Amino acid sequence: MSDENNNQDQQALADEWAAALEEQTGQAGVDADALLDDVQSQAAPSAQGVELDELQDDSVPVTDPKLDVILDIPVTLTMEVGGTEIAIRNLLQLSQGSVIELDRVAGEPLDVKVNGTLIAHGEVVVVNDRYGIRLTDVISPQERIRRLK
Repeated sequence: MSDENNNQDQQALADEWAAALEEQTGQAGVDADALLDDVQSQAAPSAQGVELDELQDDSVPVTDPKLDVILDIPVTLTMEVGGTEIAIRNLLQLSQGSVIELDRVAGEPLDVKVNGTLIAHGEVVVVNDRYGIRLTDVISPQERIRRLK
């Protein structure tokens, strides 16, 4: 089973390289099978997978090691109303009462960002004389990853 998965992985890698070479050179018909043969010939023939025992420290109780490590890390959550570009000359002329036009239309949802990455959209609400935001659209994790690329 492991050899079959390895061959599939190598075939997929060869196909990706063939597509990249085709895109780069503009030549159609790059032979993925020839690339696969090259990859397999360069791989060490004696390399084999080895199963290792999992290391554990029984003295430390662990509830969920995947999440416990990151749950207390602070992040910065910001709500962005809008933005604009302004020349330094105009920036220096701003005074109390100046109005700066933003690139958003009134009533348009705000961007909710965590450490600068868009995660949701929302609208401003007031709760007990404090501003808040009601989330209207949350970006899926898959979409967030796609936007990073």
